[in-house]
Amino acid sequence: MSGPALDTARHGPLAALSDRLWRHPRGAVLLLLAPPALWLGIVYLGSLFALLVHSFFSIDEFSGLIRYQLTLKTYRELLTPANLDIIQRTVVMAAAVTVAAAIVAFPIAYFAARHARGRWKAVFYLGVMLPLWSSYLVKVYSWKLILAKEGILNWLFDRLGLGWLMEAYLALPLVGGNSLSVSWTGTFLVFLYVWLPFMVLPIQAALERVPQSLMEASGDLGATPAQTFRHVLLPLALPGVIAGSIFTFSLTLGDYIIPQIVGSSRRFIGQAVYAYQGTAGNIPLAAAFAVVPIVIMGLYLWMAKRRGAFDAL
Repeated sequence: MSGPALDTARHGPLAALSDRLWRHPRGAVLLLLAPPALWLGIVYLGSLFALLVHSFFSIDEFSGLIRYQLTLKTYRELLTPANLDIIQRTVVMAAAVTVAAAIVAFPIAYFAARHARGRWKAVFYLGVMLPLWSSYLVKVYSWKLILAKEGILNWLFDRLGLGWLMEAYLALPLVGGNSLSVSWTGTFLVFLYVWLPFMVLPIQAALERVPQSLMEASGDLGATPAQTFRHVLLPLALPGVIAGSIFTFSLTLGDYIIPQIVGSSRRFIGQAVYAYQGTAGNIPLAAAFAVVPIVIMGLYLWMAKRRGAFDAL
């Protein structure tokens, strides 16, 4: 290729743009961030804004059509005892799953952070991540079979001569039912299993940041293992616990599939949104229900940020 042709190629529109971006790195960053920012702003934030706006509309009782007039009527309907019961049930379940996940995940994460090395470290990550690779629906339906009256869990209790204990537990109000697969306890167990990896990994990451010298210094100063855990290890690992709770709490709060497949007929927020939007056609009330997890998680994230939880993500 001749010299003039090369000069033309070098000084084309793309070359000029490249030179300009090289001289103005902020413009290059802006150009790279513009597509995902537009996608986030239009698709995600735009849909949230539309959802928020619809929650201030209402349904005409006679025609069943949406009244496009701003009102707080839908939020007053949201605060009726039946709907407050749905919100309370969902929040209690999310909190219970989060606390249980933290209790179960902490020793697992501690072993991985302090004792697992080499091959055992790989086994740990494989064991934690493997459930995430399988189908969500397959896991939920598998647990439904495990918890069913004819499932392996009931069979195991019967073989151990503890069938009476299972029957006594299922007879308890609120947590019991005809079987674990149609009970509050069954829903809780499936939530705990599905979201547990999201608690283990942040805690493990936080524990790896705790210097071993602090643990040794605590023992040298006369602290018992329990005192070292309470006053040294737990406060330093708390951001990881809070980071994991962000995942487990939010995912439980908005989940629709697990309560629909495993559990009783008592609704959660996700089921209420689906029922009011799909079956009843009450989009404003469905939108108001959907705003509840957003508000709760907004407050929760604000408190988590103040505790430094995002440093462990």
